[in-house]
Amino acid sequence: MDFGVVLQCNPPASRVVELAVRAENLGFSHVWTFDSHLLWQEPYVIHSAILAATRKVIVGPMVTNPATRDPTVTASTFATLNEMYGNRTICGIGRGDSAVRALGGSPTTLATLRQSIEVIRELANSRAVDHTGSRVRLPWSTGSSLEVWVAAYGPKALALTGEVADGFILQLGDPDIAAWMIEKVRAAAEAAGRDPSTVTFCVAAPAYVTADDSPEALAHARDQCRWFGGMVGNHVADIVTRYGTDSDVPAALTDYIAGRTGYDYNRHGRVGNSHADFVPDEIVDRFCLIGSAQTHVRRLAELRDLGVDQFSIYLQHDAKSSTLEAYGERVMPALADQVTAIDTAT
Repeated sequence: MDFGVVLQCNPPASRVVELAVRAENLGFSHVWTFDSHLLWQEPYVIHSAILAATRKVIVGPMVTNPATRDPTVTASTFATLNEMYGNRTICGIGRGDSAVRALGGSPTTLATLRQSIEVIRELANSRAVDHTGSRVRLPWSTGSSLEVWVAAYGPKALALTGEVADGFILQLGDPDIAAWMIEKVRAAAEAAGRDPSTVTFCVAAPAYVTADDSPEALAHARDQCRWFGGMVGNHVADIVTRYGTDSDVPAALTDYIAGRTGYDYNRHGRVGNSHADFVPDEIVDRFCLIGSAQTHVRRLAELRDLGVDQFSIYLQHDAKSSTLEAYGERVMPALADQVTAIDTAT
């Protein structure tokens, strides 16, 4: 299993770069950032600084969208970064949440998302693509390589992911919900004539490592991560509006938003968001990874057995450095393949 970290582009940008460098030094393979240009600093500028300061981590947005960013511009950005730093970028994309809703807009249609995935991937892989009635390409781009991973929750978005995406981003850490969604993506990939094993599965959620599993430690960790249930609730509300409460979407995902009254995008992704007060402790425990290092290892082993290839930590709480340290020194090594220098069996 690979490990990534998801950072907000809060000033100073140097702190974001510092955390990215720290993550690489601790063995993380991916560094992701939010992409919401009104709420935080411009991610692609910071991506360039991260790539310059690191050696091998893969860098990209979790997630961008086709509404606030023209797909040809997005493709050009990735191809430029790849030319500068050697094919170390990745594109996470979805229909749009905070980047568009903070400006009073709405997420794009799945048809627009599908078309944007094709345009971004083809252009950023130094290939030509049909777009707006013309055959276009980036004439200066040669040898660029980019995967496009799609963030999705609803049945139709999951189907699209299986049909066209290089990877699937699930923004919650509940194994039961993950199993259902992974199966939907795999089935869609197979129905489209693709090998389901070629789709990479990434689970992204807040992780908070406590010294022990005492009630006091867990209560503090829950309060630091409760914002995530509110963020996920935005997407779940869309699913309920579209499909109702009697669809095959797991009730474990949809039922908890019954007490949701609204959402303050000024507090999006931030600890203490009052519009996440409706999120019960049970949802925090299921959607996030909190507790001792051993507790994290058990949950991650369960996700790995479901076919999850990468776990990425939303690092938005008061224990950023200690969580990175705990993962690098205790959690990740416990999940790595054990290789010995001497075969004692012979």
